[in-house]
Amino acid sequence: MRTPRGGQWGCVLLAVVLCSRSVLAQQTAPADDAAALAALRDASLADKGVIVQRLVASGRPWARSVLAALLDDRLYARQRDGHVFIVASSDESTASVELIEPMTGAASGSAARDDVVKIGTNNRLRKLLRVALARFDLTSLDRQVRLAAVEEMLRSLDENSVGLLKTQRTIERDRRVRKEIDVGLALAGLSSSEAQSRLDAVRALAGQLRPEARNRLVALLERSADGSYAEPDERVRRAAAEAVRAIDRRRAFYGAVQTLCFGLSVGAVLVLVAIGLAITFGLMGVINMAHGELMMLGAYTTYVVQLSMPHHIGASIIVAVPAAFVIAAAAGVLLERTIIRFLYGRPLETLLATFGVSLVLQQLVRSLFSANNRAVETPQWMSGTVAVNEALSLTVNRLYIIGFTLVVFAVLQMALKRTRVGLYIRAVSQNRGMAKAMGVRTGWVDAMTFGLGSGIAGMAGVALSQLTNVGPNLGQSYIIDAFMVVVFGGVGNLWGTLAGGMAMGVVNQLLEPYAGAVLAKIFVLLALILFIQRWPRGVFPLAGRAAETS
Repeated sequence: MRTPRGGQWGCVLLAVVLCSRSVLAQQTAPADDAAALAALRDASLADKGVIVQRLVASGRPWARSVLAALLDDRLYARQRDGHVFIVASSDESTASVELIEPMTGAASGSAARDDVVKIGTNNRLRKLLRVALARFDLTSLDRQVRLAAVEEMLRSLDENSVGLLKTQRTIERDRRVRKEIDVGLALAGLSSSEAQSRLDAVRALAGQLRPEARNRLVALLERSADGSYAEPDERVRRAAAEAVRAIDRRRAFYGAVQTLCFGLSVGAVLVLVAIGLAITFGLMGVINMAHGELMMLGAYTTYVVQLSMPHHIGASIIVAVPAAFVIAAAAGVLLERTIIRFLYGRPLETLLATFGVSLVLQQLVRSLFSANNRAVETPQWMSGTVAVNEALSLTVNRLYIIGFTLVVFAVLQMALKRTRVGLYIRAVSQNRGMAKAMGVRTGWVDAMTFGLGSGIAGMAGVALSQLTNVGPNLGQSYIIDAFMVVVFGGVGNLWGTLAGGMAMGVVNQLLEPYAGAVLAKIFVLLALILFIQRWPRGVFPLAGRAAETS
């Protein structure tokens, strides 16, 4: 069937109109975009929110960079013509700024700081911007970007956000991202008008640890002034109450795990300090009150190594470990050769002599570094936290300290059990006279033993520098606890020192939230006194000849 001539001309005319509209739209769209950006300069905060929503709805590829710049306070307008630019840095101390064209990303020269004015925001607008950026990131190819976008959208759910999450749920393949989307949809389901939908949402949130989930469930159980519940359906209220109890139980469990790990990290430092005491006090019978100052020398060695390697902080800690061992061990050998060697068999006199040495070392450090505390920078590879879940986060530096302690303990055990030096140390500690008769140079062994214990104290100072500031009184805070660990674990027994240090660190952390730091230490001391009354040789007492002389 042929089309009438008039119909042919009509089709041609319609095609021309559509094409002209398309060309016109392509020509006017940039103009509209530029006008929207220019309007940001003088718009009120409410109008800025409308412009932000318009940019999000436009789907322009450059819109995300503009919104991110606005959120980071890097969106400026040139005063002479009102043109909007993105600046490369938000640092306001510079005299000039580098300008970037927002729609093309091309560099547009520079301008004096006084020639541009920042486009301001407030908390409400920044919240809107974060949600808007999350909507852009929801379609990213990067799994972590999508996950962060979903988590950001959960903080401010609205009808549009829920629609986007539903759409993304149908195409999302990553299990963790789907799980977070399900949490968001369940949170939205709590606002449903249907009781069954709210009940399903409560059941879906029963095992969640996110604070938003618990807060929304608790809100369902609140009562108004007239006695009515926020949630009218009794089934939903019962399910919400049970879900809150389940969440609280799980959070309490993970809180206990976090406290345990924190206590183990504190105990690890005590173990490092006490291992040196277990060698000098347990095997040699010397009460070394300067042991804490030897640990302080290790901490200051870390500080000095970082000063000498300012551009290699990550490697400085690795260098500081052997350096601290050598310096503290050298100080220990010098102390043993000049003072301790003349006081063997007289523990009270060694206590007084080493106490005087500790005062001398503290004053020496004050003279060299002043009395002010020094901060040691934590390397990047030891920074941050490991988020196991929403209720359990572990700091990376404490995990490294626990691992470092276990490595040092294992190496020391192997050295004492598998090397000739370790054989000499055990022989002299168990029967000095027989070892000397067999040709062992007991004086040399004494010096090496004291140096070994002092070197380990220096390495403990390296670990402690990652947890607290370095100061002249650093050693005094740990020396008493270290002696308690040695006595509790069993004098001269390294396995007892490991168990005692970890146990005391955990017990202190468990008691401090309820009794405070001071009372917690007092309770631990009283418990140790009662323990010694019943088991005077500690948890792991020495056996054989070593026990007879201890």
